[in-house]
Amino acid sequence: MSNRRMARECALQSLYYADSAKTADALQLADYAADFKKELGDCFPFCEELVTGTAKNLPEIDKLVSAYAKNWTVSRMSAVDRSILRMATYEMVFSPERTPVPAIIDEAIELAKKYSTENSSKFINGLLDQLKKERK
Repeated sequence: MSNRRMARECALQSLYYADSAKTADALQLADYAADFKKELGDCFPFCEELVTGTAKNLPEIDKLVSAYAKNWTVSRMSAVDRSILRMATYEMVFSPERTPVPAIIDEAIELAKKYSTENSSKFINGLLDQLKKERK
């Protein structure tokens, strides 16, 4: 597993925790993400940026996700899917990293296959693909 994939997995865990605890406080999330510092090594700053950037841009991210989620509200999505979509949307739209969008979508699909339901990867792929087409 690549270090960036591991960083995304740790960021997903942090965002899922925040969603479950009903907190979007970036500093609190950064503290939680810090638990992965030793494990991630040089990729920890990437993880931390995904977590804090997603938290800081959450209202705008949720508006975007809602706009592309046909017949779904963000609150109706599973917490895992919601966290994956939020993180991927942050990375596609707000992140200074400039990771290629197809790579971001592929990583989100892999996270969904690993951590969510059988249909989640298709749902996430469809939503992020729409976002990609309209953000060009």
